[in-house]
Amino acid sequence: MQKTVVITGCSSGIGLVAANDLLRRGYRIFAACRKQEDVQRMGELGFTGIELDLNDRDSVARAAAEILELCDNRLFALFNNGGYGVYGPLESISREQMEQQFATNVFGTHQLTMLLLPALRASGDARVVNTSSVLGLISTPGRGIYAASKYALEAWSDALRMELHGSGIRVSLIEPGPIKTRFTDNVNQAQQDKPVKNPGIAARFTLPPEAILPKLHHALESKRPRLRYPVTLVAHTMGLLRRLLPGWILDRILRGK
Repeated sequence: MQKTVVITGCSSGIGLVAANDLLRRGYRIFAACRKQEDVQRMGELGFTGIELDLNDRDSVARAAAEILELCDNRLFALFNNGGYGVYGPLESISREQMEQQFATNVFGTHQLTMLLLPALRASGDARVVNTSSVLGLISTPGRGIYAASKYALEAWSDALRMELHGSGIRVSLIEPGPIKTRFTDNVNQAQQDKPVKNPGIAARFTLPPEAILPKLHHALESKRPRLRYPVTLVAHTMGLLRRLLPGWILDRILRGK
């Protein structure tokens, strides 16, 4: 029986690469995008397009209802990949910007996952895979709000994994470092005249979105999926430094001085 996977944030980058790859591996793909024109494009690419705005609770409810009807209440996997970033010093971030950041990266993901849990349980062997970030492990100046949303996603994923123990649903996190996608171009800069930019050295360690595919394959297809899958040397290194270094030394490294 063909297994169905829901992927959010499919218009480009990691989501689109994952959808194309998993389609070739024989999965049925429900590709969720925010814009209607992207939803139509998903159909042209061989996926089932789903309109989904994670920042809109009504949109999430409609998308979940559509998915449940299309999959006949039986779903193999949910790849929570959708999200965006708000960058800027904390003093420049309004409450409204923070609420929107969390609404998309955390609240919408929570709502969608809870609505789809019955269909995941029905499959008997299901997976939930969440796209976090190296900024779910460490925070840096100018990226505090985005990092906070990814820290929250990490904690949420840990709790969900433990709560679903014995249910047949496995929960994993993919933690990318610098990946070449449109994410940076789409960042909401709180200070347009002083945009937060990636350090030049980051380009040396940036990988294409295809770098996540081996980790995604393992998370979906291994009998014992890992709890966390760091991607890129930066993610591996920062995870190690966070465990080994005193906080004040790590602060100096992350401040860049």
